[in-house]
Amino acid sequence: SICHPLDTVRVQMQVDSEGGAARQYKSSVDAARKIVLRDGLRRGLYAGLSAAFLRQWTYGACRMGLYSYLLNSNRSDEKGKSPSLVTKLWYGLVSGGIGAFIGTPSELSLVRMTADSKKPLQERRGYKSVVDCCVRVVREEGPTALWRGASITIMRACVLSSVQMGVTSETKERLTEIGFFKYSNGAPILFISTLFASVFANTFSMPFDVIKSRLQNQNPHRPLYSNAWDCARKSVAQEGPLVLWRGFTPAFIKLAPY
Repeated sequence: SICHPLDTVRVQMQVDSEGGAARQYKSSVDAARKIVLRDGLRRGLYAGLSAAFLRQWTYGACRMGLYSYLLNSNRSDEKGKSPSLVTKLWYGLVSGGIGAFIGTPSELSLVRMTADSKKPLQERRGYKSVVDCCVRVVREEGPTALWRGASITIMRACVLSSVQMGVTSETKERLTEIGFFKYSNGAPILFISTLFASVFANTFSMPFDVIKSRLQNQNPHRPLYSNAWDCARKSVAQEGPLVLWRGFTPAFIKLAPY
């Protein structure tokens, strides 16, 4: 709940100025300020909170649980020996990909609900909750529409989870080996490890995230993009390559403590 406004700011920055429209937000702070002034806290920064909960129960729980299971299974097979960084990256990729497929409906709901207040009043979807969003998507667009953007969602999750969890685990072990921290599972070492991993995870996954948000937010009856590649090509051509890292700051702040 505390971190949800960061998701709202991230998504609205990612879909800002798409299709050649004028850019509304200059920075994360500017985006947050304008969202609150326009729609308030509940309908602005906290829009889509129910979708965020569903995403954590599906995608979040699945990827973290599966990664822990794979990591512990490897250590049991290797008699306590820690797996290599490559193995950890692979475990993160697998767990992230599976979690993302299961959680795609919640991701689509989160994007649409958090971005809705940015649309003109006559174009807003007005979803009341994540359940209402999913029911209406199925009724208006068909059941498979809940998995719109699933491929790019899975690619984004594979990259994010692989780098985040693999680098976090490896950093913890290296810091423990050199004796920099007294406790291997204490709060300081966890914070430093996740902070370090968050820089790399967001750097590599952000282009996928921007494309995902734009594909899932677009009107299916008047689409701006035909597929992920078309979205990337048009976005870069119209807004420059840095558009693929738009929303990096709120994404980094949210992921760092994890």
